[in-house]
Amino acid sequence: MDVIMPQLGETVAEGTVTRWYKKVGDAVKADEALFDVETDKVSTEIPAPASGVLAEILVQEGATAKVGTRLAVIREAGAAAVAGVAPVPAAAEVRAAAGVSTSAAAPRDARAGAAGRLSPVVSRLIAEHNLDPHAIRGTGRDGRITREDVLAQIAQHGAAPQPAAMRTEMPAPYSVTSASVEVVPLNNIRKRTAEHMAKAWAAVPHVLQVVEADFSRVEQARRAAGVAWKSREGFSLTYLPFVARAVTIALAKYPKLNASFKDDHLVVHRRVNLGIAVDLNFEGLLAPVVKDAAGKALAALARAINDLARRAREGRLRPDDMTEGTYTLSNNGAFGTLITAPIINPPQVAVLSTDAVRKRAVVIEGPDSDTIAIRPVGMLAQTFDHRAVDGAYSAAFLREVKTIIETRNWAQDLQA
Repeated sequence: MDVIMPQLGETVAEGTVTRWYKKVGDAVKADEALFDVETDKVSTEIPAPASGVLAEILVQEGATAKVGTRLAVIREAGAAAVAGVAPVPAAAEVRAAAGVSTSAAAPRDARAGAAGRLSPVVSRLIAEHNLDPHAIRGTGRDGRITREDVLAQIAQHGAAPQPAAMRTEMPAPYSVTSASVEVVPLNNIRKRTAEHMAKAWAAVPHVLQVVEADFSRVEQARRAAGVAWKSREGFSLTYLPFVARAVTIALAKYPKLNASFKDDHLVVHRRVNLGIAVDLNFEGLLAPVVKDAAGKALAALARAINDLARRAREGRLRPDDMTEGTYTLSNNGAFGTLITAPIINPPQVAVLSTDAVRKRAVVIEGPDSDTIAIRPVGMLAQTFDHRAVDGAYSAAFLREVKTIIETRNWAQDLQA
């Protein structure tokens, strides 16, 4: 059984093996932790695909390999005993044939203890804040220092001075070029995001459309159930799951927005897999995916969205969490934004931004006369790929989402 580099997101082409939990000759069980892999989007623990004996390790710790590359071989215990366990291939030919970056395969820090087994993300964060890794208590597996451990150290103690030798190994993250300007290098996530967004903006004809929606019915449901919900679930009931539910219902009527654009044709997906944009404390952005969102009730959607966001910020997303997205939601409302024009995440063809819901004076039309009332109103801003659909189709979809938000019995939905 070959162990291959998994696909950790539609746009991810490679990953770095940061740790092997087993060595050649060790017995492994299916689904137990086998190795850690890190990309620009996620750092995660990969389970063994089968039970047996780890017969070969083809890609060493610290090496970067393309998606689909053979990383190791697991053989059945009996077969391994008969054939003998193959030694670890150490030649450069193996790395070249596997698409492995030889520059990334240099020996890792040999310092003893958890401080010497730092992932690239953790190493970079420690360097950027001039911290001493030996002063950080690791809470990861076997005491390993995680990204959250570093952030906690920064929050509690600030940036700590380091020994001179260590400062040589880990240079400061920016250089001051004048009295009023500093040049700040992009971290790995920001670099990849910049590349992906630039390509998307250049290759996809973006069109923005915006509608206003009256969130009165949503607000009534939130007020009625909010306190009990937070007490029971442990997190607040926000507007986002209501919007997500409305979107999944509307996509059934307008499926060409739940699609991918490829070459000269449109791939319309039967499953609605919602990507949820998650801010990583201003350090980057991920869009983990709620699979089969159309089949989830409102409460289940709220739980799934909260779970993904929490695990994304804790660095605990699984490989499957970043794949198969068909439509994306971006939520900027918590920061009070009015309208956001989001960039599409190719090959998807649309993305919806939910902005702040605020009380406004609105005109209520009546059969005989109009009145003015105070209502909670929010903008729904959709960017769509004009190659996939035209403005009328997108506008009809937005009207459907707006109608669902304004007329659905959300209190009843919460009880389902």
